[in-house]
Amino acid sequence: MKITPVTLIEGDGIGAEILDSTLEILDAVGAKFKWHRFKAGMSAFKKNGDPLPKDMLANIHETKLALKAPLETPIGEGFRSANVRLREEFKLYANVRPATSFIHHRRGTDKIDLVLIRENTEGLYVGVEHFIAIDDDPKAVAEASGIITRSACRRIAKFTFDYAIKTGRKKITIVHKANILKALTGLFLETAMDVGKEYGKELEIEERIVDNTAMQLVINPSQFNIILTTNMFGDILSDEIAGLIGGLGLAPGGNIGKDVAIFEAVHGTAPDIAGKGIANPTALYLASAMMLDHINEKNMADNLRNAIKKTLKNKDDRTSDLGGTASTKEYTLSVIDNLD
Repeated sequence: MKITPVTLIEGDGIGAEILDSTLEILDAVGAKFKWHRFKAGMSAFKKNGDPLPKDMLANIHETKLALKAPLETPIGEGFRSANVRLREEFKLYANVRPATSFIHHRRGTDKIDLVLIRENTEGLYVGVEHFIAIDDDPKAVAEASGIITRSACRRIAKFTFDYAIKTGRKKITIVHKANILKALTGLFLETAMDVGKEYGKELEIEERIVDNTAMQLVINPSQFNIILTTNMFGDILSDEIAGLIGGLGLAPGGNIGKDVAIFEAVHGTAPDIAGKGIANPTALYLASAMMLDHINEKNMADNLRNAIKKTLKNKDDRTSDLGGTASTKEYTLSVIDNLD
């Protein structure tokens, strides 16, 4: 394996702890990376006034590969989401969220193994919004615009169908709200279905309304293989899916563009447990496995995922958020012990 340069984004709260744990795991699995480590998020903002330091962004442009711990974003005020800015800066148009039942089975029949892929740059999340003043109230009306382009719809649809073929998946469910948002998500559905015609002999392609999808995920999640959807719907459904497998502590994500890929733990910064040595690093481990897949080191990625699966079978080896008693360090060593 050649040495691959990677930008490490430390983040806030438990970010440094789970990142250190992940580096131990990657070293144990035999991965060869050259790390470039930077602080970002609230910690960087307090230090230099920018949650995304310029030298870090320049490094990502150079390495074209990053591993990111969670970043804190103020709610309602303060600086704009650093996560959204990263997607815009590097044109990370595809958000990939795999979900696997490692430990959490609400019913014995639940065997979740699905991937949600969402368009990552458009829709209501473009942030085109403003207030309209009436009389003495400057915020009497809030108005937002969603933007979807056919070119971006084609791009994410083709990415998803190609991803399905590459990973051996056979069924795509296109999720929308075209019965109500006829233009905004109607264009998404129309374009994705049109692209799907090119793959008709290789893939099963269906479409569902988003609210029905949310219900069906609860009733029978195993019916889904890959879900393709818009930015906001994907954000919401991916967290629902994480809940079905045991929580965000088991949920990794990848943000993929033409030239750059950033892999991340999608959970929050957990400031209440920062520094206590009890954080669950699994999501970042799984994000690292996605990164290994991305650089065509599938054997290492599978070895890591299998070690996580073996470790989580033993309740005593789990961290407290998963019902166990292990510290971050103890959990790290257990996963290392379970590597082939």
